[in-house]
Amino acid sequence: MRIPILKLNNLLLVSIQIELDDQSALQLQEDLLEKIHQTTAGGVVIDLTSLDMIDSFIAKVLGDIVSMSGLMGSQVVLTGIQPAVAITLIELGINLNEANTAIDLEKGIQILNQSGVQ
Repeated sequence: MRIPILKLNNLLLVSIQIELDDQSALQLQEDLLEKIHQTTAGGVVIDLTSLDMIDSFIAKVLGDIVSMSGLMGSQVVLTGIQPAVAITLIELGINLNEANTAIDLEKGIQILNQSGVQ
């Protein structure tokens, strides 16, 4: 199942509403990078509110998505990170220094707008 990627002005919005497995995570990575390329979006908000837990592979892919999006010129904001997900990311040493974080989707969009991405 593909995760929908919505375009809002110069932003892409991704709300993960399914349990991510390895294949769906890789598909999201490919789809999002292609969408950034097509739209030249300046910002991406990835909402993780529905994810209660992630494994090491999903954590790595998430870190890769942040890095790759940055290389393509898009700022990333991760929103709705649950405590178990935050613990997993830190324990695995996943580098998310290139991404901002916010409590919810609305705040994530606000961060990008304040940084000049419209």
